[in-house]
Amino acid sequence: MSDSAQSMSLVAFIAVVSFTLLLCVMTGPDRDDLDEFYTGFGGLSPLRNGLAIAGDYISAATVLGTGGVIALLGYDGVVLALSTALSLTLLMFLLAEPLRNAGRFTMGDVLARRMPGRPARVAACLATLAALLPLMLVQLAGAGDLLSFILGFSGDGLRTGCIITLGALMISYAAIGGMKGTALIQILKIVMLLGSGLVISALILRRYDFDPGALLSAAQHGSGAGPAFLRSGLQFADSPWPRLDMISSELTVVLGGAALPHVTMRMYTARSAREIRRSMSWAVTAVSLFVLVITVVGFGTTAMLGRAAVAGHDPQGNTAYLLGARAVFGADASTAETLLLTTVTTALFLTLLASVAGMILACANSLAHDVFAHGRALTPRREMTLARVSALAIGAPAILLAVLVKDHNLQPLATLSFCLGASALTPALVYSLFWRRFTQTGLVCTLLGGTLGSAVLMTGTNLVSGAPGAAFPHHDFTWFPFTTTGLASIPLGFLLGWLGTRLSSRSEADEQRKRYEAVEARILAG
Repeated sequence: MSDSAQSMSLVAFIAVVSFTLLLCVMTGPDRDDLDEFYTGFGGLSPLRNGLAIAGDYISAATVLGTGGVIALLGYDGVVLALSTALSLTLLMFLLAEPLRNAGRFTMGDVLARRMPGRPARVAACLATLAALLPLMLVQLAGAGDLLSFILGFSGDGLRTGCIITLGALMISYAAIGGMKGTALIQILKIVMLLGSGLVISALILRRYDFDPGALLSAAQHGSGAGPAFLRSGLQFADSPWPRLDMISSELTVVLGGAALPHVTMRMYTARSAREIRRSMSWAVTAVSLFVLVITVVGFGTTAMLGRAAVAGHDPQGNTAYLLGARAVFGADASTAETLLLTTVTTALFLTLLASVAGMILACANSLAHDVFAHGRALTPRREMTLARVSALAIGAPAILLAVLVKDHNLQPLATLSFCLGASALTPALVYSLFWRRFTQTGLVCTLLGGTLGSAVLMTGTNLVSGAPGAAFPHHDFTWFPFTTTGLASIPLGFLLGWLGTRLSSRSEADEQRKRYEAVEARILAG
């Protein structure tokens, strides 16, 4: 970036940090009320709550990672982006309303609605931490890399300093702002991201006379892959079973993305079933619109710069969105164009901050409410203090781990989070909300078995070893023939839940059936 763009971006970053911290302080809980900290009293309108849900759902992995896959792999990247939108749509039609009816503050509350007791809550907390911690590391390391890339930092110490500083900010957002403060940051993020993205997309389309066919033809030419760029299979061309590998990846995204706890926690903030339906409608609309934006920007980047140039900046294509936004203006950008580019970089910066803040809040809420506070006569002030301390207890190790792994390919960690969501959290939620005989034994088997199964299988994929872009490229201990674990771990999670329930005693199954019948109307109809 030019010196003027870098200076303007730095000023914008400082302004955004100051404004968002002030926003958290002003909107954070001003009294000792758990409903205010955990749900913001349900005070957001359906539009604002829907934008907050979309903000939590669209992480930096979506913006940078999916945009990069589109720029490098064409059609397969578009399918991935559409799977992202489909995942939230599936949550809207299947789980959103029952989650809102059954939950109060955390996913542990949803599961404990019919399975009261400590084991269910502890298992839910462990699954929450396991699913979100890998994604937090990716976002934290990505925040440091993005800030270094934009501002021209090259030293390893400066990158580490960026990660630590930004991580401290994210912890502050979660601890000070609570649910309402982080929601307003998510709204600001999604508005900036969509607004700047729509302008960049329009500018890219204008280059090709608003003809999508001309854009696709130029992208195909710039890809160097010929017609294969606009056909299925380029991403998994080296896989022994490319079709099955693609199905596994898309199934993992569809079933795992929307089940992650930092997304589902937004379901508890609606005051009625009607409001959560309206909120999800706004969220799906916003996410679908953004999928269109990253598709245009991804293809436009390849068309303007070429696939080789995108891969030269980052083999994973994580800088493709920013490269496309810069390329559309050319070398001699005017002041207005520099200002728009600064808005794009600020929106990406805010995306990283807001995404991790939401994840830290979800983990801290679960740790404080489901583990420390459950079964103890704690005052609201004491539990809120525990939640804030938990934010620090989770955020600090995440920052340390992000510094340690920042020089590795972190795609396996992001993939692992989605695999855990699809293999452990989705089966647990579906069984708990809709199966009468589902027992506590089945729940623990699903959560722990799905989590362990995904983690073990992930070690054998080509994302970890055996490939030039793997986390350990100089080693080869690949034994699982797919890129993601979903094709094996998702059936495993459902099977373990069914098997654990079937192996439970008849008395336990009958007791769970009676408990479910007692709350069935509440869960399904509010």
